Amino acid sequence: VQLQASGGGLVQAGGSLRLSCAASGGTFSTYATAWFRQAPGKERDFVAAVSWTGGSTYYADSVKGRFTISRDNSKKTVYLQMNSLKPEDTAVYYCAAVLYGGSRNTEKDQYNYWGQGTHVTVSS
Repeated sequence: VQLQASGGGLVQAGGSLRLSCAASGGTFSTYATAWFRQAPGKERDFVAAVSWTGGSTYYADSVKGRFTISRDNSKKTVYLQMNSLKPEDTAVYYCAAVLYGGSRNTEKDQYNYWGQGTHVTVSS
């Protein structure tokens, strides 16, 4: 499966953005999908994941209550709605997928398909 992330940009603190990750190839509905992010000079960290069934989601503590991950299998797209953005949310955001994965797949090594990343900058 190929993944294409989009929707990043520059936003002021407190604002919102919605990221999209469009999939092609494969049977999207059988893949768990997740968002990771990588700030300059830091490791790529888990943000949120949704199980392949769509019935389960999981979030990093740092974004819980502010970000929402969802999927639309008819559009082969996963979304990350980001509200109440903070400057520390600034990073390159990557979407990832793994076949028949669960929402608790929080490690980079558990995913074998990655999108190219989209930049999010939150100004203070």
